[in-house]
Amino acid sequence: MSKTLFQKIADREIPSTIEFEDERCIVIRDIQPQAPVHLLIVPKKPIARLDGAADGDEAVLGHLLLVARDLARKLGLDGGFRIVINNGPDACESIPHLHLHLLAKRQMDWPPG
Repeated sequence: MSKTLFQKIADREIPSTIEFEDERCIVIRDIQPQAPVHLLIVPKKPIARLDGAADGDEAVLGHLLLVARDLARKLGLDGGFRIVINNGPDACESIPHLHLHLLAKRQMDWPPG
């Protein structure tokens, strides 16, 4: 099975601006930002999408949200932020590797999309 784009970034095969990294995830800037702050929080374990996550992925999924929380605090996003997970083609999933979008520093619309 070939590596996903995000695996290649984590393995430093493709350059990217890395904002944070630990043993379970990597955080990079989105190359087509939809807000002044637009980060991608990506598990190093290749999970294709949320509906493909196993029950055993609970710890890594929770970790991704806690990383988002910590980044929001570090970046001073006191006015709020949005977390988005795209799952499948109807949700505009473009890379089959689960990731969270952390968006902030602009007014978000409701409903989204």
